[in-house]
Amino acid sequence: MASPGIEVELLVKGHSDLGEVAPEIKPSERRTAVAIADLEWREMEGDDCGFHYGDGTNEAQDNDFPAVERSRLQEMLSLLGLETYQMQKLSLQDSLQISFDSMKNWAPQVPKDLPWHFLRKLQALNAEARNTTMVLDMPPDARPAEKENQMEEEMIYWDPAEDIAADDIYSFSELPTPDTPVNPLDLLCALLLSSDSFLQQEIVLKMSLCQFALPLVLPDSENHYHTFLLWALRAVVRTWWSQPPRGLGSLREDSVVLSRAPTFSFVRMDVSSNSKSQLLNAILSPGRRQWDCFWHRDLNLGTNPREIADGLVEISWFFPSGRDDLDVFPEPVAFLNLRGDIGSHWLQFKLLTEISSAVFILTDNISKKEYKLLYSMKESTTKYYFILSPYRGKRNTNLRFLNKLIPVLKIDHSHVLVKVSSTDSESFVRRIRGIVGSVVRSPCRRVSVEDMAHAARKLGLRIDEDCEECQKAKDRMERITRKIKDIDGYRRDELRLQGDPGRKAAQVEREFCQLQWAPDPPEKHRAELRRRFLELRMQQNGQEPTSGVQEFIAGISSPSPGERQYFLRWMEWGLARVGQPRLRQPPETLLTLRPKLSGASDLSEPLWPEPLGVEHFLREMGQFYEAESCLVEAGRLPAGQRRFAHFPGLAVELLLLGLPLELVDGGTLSIPVRWVTGLLKELHIRLDRRSRLVVLSALGIPGTGKSMLLNTMFGLRFATGRICSPRGAFMQLITVAEGFSQDLGCDHILVIDSGGLISGALTSAGDRFELEASLATLLMGLSNVTVVSLAETRDIPPAILHAFLRLEKTGHMPSYQFVYQNLHDMPVPSPKPRERRQLLEPPSDLNRAAAQMEKQGGGFRTLAGLAFCDPERQHVWHVPGLWHGAPPMAAVSLGYSEAIFELKRCLLENIRNGLSNQNKNIQQLIELVRRL
Repeated sequence: MASPGIEVELLVKGHSDLGEVAPEIKPSERRTAVAIADLEWREMEGDDCGFHYGDGTNEAQDNDFPAVERSRLQEMLSLLGLETYQMQKLSLQDSLQISFDSMKNWAPQVPKDLPWHFLRKLQALNAEARNTTMVLDMPPDARPAEKENQMEEEMIYWDPAEDIAADDIYSFSELPTPDTPVNPLDLLCALLLSSDSFLQQEIVLKMSLCQFALPLVLPDSENHYHTFLLWALRAVVRTWWSQPPRGLGSLREDSVVLSRAPTFSFVRMDVSSNSKSQLLNAILSPGRRQWDCFWHRDLNLGTNPREIADGLVEISWFFPSGRDDLDVFPEPVAFLNLRGDIGSHWLQFKLLTEISSAVFILTDNISKKEYKLLYSMKESTTKYYFILSPYRGKRNTNLRFLNKLIPVLKIDHSHVLVKVSSTDSESFVRRIRGIVGSVVRSPCRRVSVEDMAHAARKLGLRIDEDCEECQKAKDRMERITRKIKDIDGYRRDELRLQGDPGRKAAQVEREFCQLQWAPDPPEKHRAELRRRFLELRMQQNGQEPTSGVQEFIAGISSPSPGERQYFLRWMEWGLARVGQPRLRQPPETLLTLRPKLSGASDLSEPLWPEPLGVEHFLREMGQFYEAESCLVEAGRLPAGQRRFAHFPGLAVELLLLGLPLELVDGGTLSIPVRWVTGLLKELHIRLDRRSRLVVLSALGIPGTGKSMLLNTMFGLRFATGRICSPRGAFMQLITVAEGFSQDLGCDHILVIDSGGLISGALTSAGDRFELEASLATLLMGLSNVTVVSLAETRDIPPAILHAFLRLEKTGHMPSYQFVYQNLHDMPVPSPKPRERRQLLEPPSDLNRAAAQMEKQGGGFRTLAGLAFCDPERQHVWHVPGLWHGAPPMAAVSLGYSEAIFELKRCLLENIRNGLSNQNKNIQQLIELVRRL
């Protein structure tokens, strides 16, 4: 017997007569793209095959096949409890509500639990989110033995790669019942079909952080149209190492939708004993560590038959890290995976051939039907590779058809690969990587996801971004961002109130406030400060909103909530695109900047560059409202002449839609009291009777992971991961489900992220340290619960310690949790690490200086005593490293996800048990803001 390699060589060189030539497809310029695809498939098949795409002429298939498909989709939605979300889609706000399930690590018991279980796990970035195993609500010994054995036999011995005719597939598998597992891909498709655009986007973003393959084309078998998920992928931003042919490398950060990369598609023709998904995972995995990026048959429930997910196209990328031992490819490479047979999903296959640099076709058999399908690709410039198995299929038939395809597809012997057995998997993966690397190094097609969407649109696929609301919001964003040529110049010309008058007004108001605490303030000085303050506010009030600000206000004033949300997302991405460079050196963190903070500095001078964001436009609106309110209070402006009184209402609508609002102005490092008070009053009106609040704040210097912690815990949208993140403190609102609010004791949780306010300034930094300490006191004083985020075993920042000492005088001490995050993936410390001793030992010299400033040097207690916490009982947490592996190809570690969930459960338990001090209503919070 000849070796497989010789066999391949022979089949390429020989030319046997097949006795038949595939018919030419008659072109017609007036046919729509989908009709072309339908006609091509029918003409190729002729009368000898009834399988077709779309509306055909074969009566038997036309009457039976689509009807079965429609019922299967509806049955799956009904099984999962999602049929009610087909008209009114499931929203992001629905998925983020705090409920009874938020406090327990529950396992799904019936299929209707699966969508919510998946969303909860995905929100927590749990790597096991795709596991759809259900725990039956009965003891194992109570289950019928015969049924259990039958289920086990079906799960273990059914092989999706078996050669099963398409006509028999539905007689083989019955629809899932309430006590049989659901394929994870079916769950994903059903959930995406039931979600609005913003929940779809959130699902895809969380999946990307877990390093799951992302849905690119979502099949809808019932309506016979498929959706290209361009909008859903917009939020995914990745960072990788870019190494030019000459010169130094640097980190590059960009949206996956916009960056162009060579693209490789893996598809199955008829049946294949080799798994595409396992092969793709091996190609993407550096070293010997296997990533299960694509769900495959060897994973739990991977062999469960797919009911509605066939036709799904998934995408994943390889991104280089700059490490030779980990980088499989020198540049980003995209990989696409079509679920199901290409013959049954002709339109998706046609799309892949138009956007790919190369297509790998896995098959055991090449029949006349498959030959005709491939013959229609003769005009394609894409490279094709075949992956065969020598032990399955009809070898001689495969040889004859492959020989005939040589001139058609322009292939040679190197384009036909034979995977001999599972034992040669490593060498086979190296061979595939070599082919991919060779194509990447040569001139090849490079496409972005936007380019893919353009090709999909031409073929007649629906693009999720093409809806009217989304396009109107995009046009408005572009009218704003196209004027931004220089960030500093734009701020100076368009955001005028945040210039000198705004900074000076904040400084004068700060001096005036400090003067009130003086034992005997001179009245003349007070009057002078008040006069200067009103003059500055009058200067601001004399300005008109610029064209850019007016366009922004028009965008958030749209009567359509959907259009407002689209506009905000477009603004975030558009401003990020024009406001920061794509190439950058590895950033400093504030942990490395700390020595620079030891001396006094100008308070108005930012410690790091602040990018232009949506918060700057809202800050400008706040300044207009603040100036006008000051003049009304002083009697300088009649209340009836107010022009900006409606601004807080517009901003609160955004808060209710999930946008974080600025509580402390990052430009002046001050709190605009009238603006914040106006926001809270408007929030009180909108929430009506459901206005009981618990305030939870997270403090720490940037780079300690506090924003990521909050986002993972509650599904929030605080800025993360960059040294140039916004400086201000932001607040976001979480709704408590009505059925749980009585038990929890509140209707909403107001979460405050200290952002970049606490820079770690030392006591010797003078005014900056005093300002940071005051702001920390403010945030902690507003809170029922405070999470102090610390980097490993570093000292608690002096400003936060200062706030502890100040709050002890007032008698208001929130419930504290100290969270030490392992930022450098070091091994987890011993059960009693240094950070716990830090709370029990006397303060260091640095922190003793903070105590001396508060005149408490002599009787200073330990921090544990000051915060009324017991380091041995769930007041101190050590969170494992965020990443499992080396970024950018690392996934969020399971240990991180589970630790954050336990912290969340503990916080909610403390709130329910009343350990977080008395809950507030909004009116009380307004008064507290004024006093603090």
